[in-house]
Amino acid sequence: MFGRSKSEMSTPSDALPGRSESGAVPDAHFVNGNQLEGPFPEGLEVTVFGMGCFWGAERRFWQLPGVFTTSAGYAGGDTPNPSYEEVCTGRTGHTEAVMVVYRPSEVSYDDLLRVFWETHDPTQGYRQGNDIGTQYRSAIYTTTDSQLDQAKRSQDVYQAELTPLGFGDITTEIAPLAGYYFAEDYHQQYLAKNPHGYDCHANTGIAYPGLVS
Repeated sequence: MFGRSKSEMSTPSDALPGRSESGAVPDAHFVNGNQLEGPFPEGLEVTVFGMGCFWGAERRFWQLPGVFTTSAGYAGGDTPNPSYEEVCTGRTGHTEAVMVVYRPSEVSYDDLLRVFWETHDPTQGYRQGNDIGTQYRSAIYTTTDSQLDQAKRSQDVYQAELTPLGFGDITTEIAPLAGYYFAEDYHQQYLAKNPHGYDCHANTGIAYPGLVS
């Protein structure tokens, strides 16, 4: 996860060209056997989180009851169908991201937001721990108006917890999902395939209190 990176965002004019065709996506999730790619069964919702290296982030979500499937990918950028090596240059605009497909009847969006906020530092800008670059930035990409509203409100709620502890402003990018590209096969469910692999995600110890409806 330590490829060359930039510490400032690329622009559409200097983004790498990418390619018109996407890479192959595995037929099934390595852990639970469910599909990685839609269309998904009725009643499921989709959201995307960026919180540093996607290996550890993905594992945090596939472990949750009510999550149907997860995948590692790239979001928030300009280059179509980027490769991992291209994302690491900082010239695609993407952040490493995790798509989470879940059953709202079993796990709420606020439950997902709790995992998101509590297992990374959202105040670090273009880095996460020792991983430096725009591809490690914190982000929430939503697919419904309700998700977008909850994500924005949750940021305010968590900022109120962080500020008294001396943390700076949350730098998380929150926006509707504009595009998501699956990462290469070897990145999918990486820590299930490599149990002792690199994982920078741990509970920060700073509780997210949740939203009051």
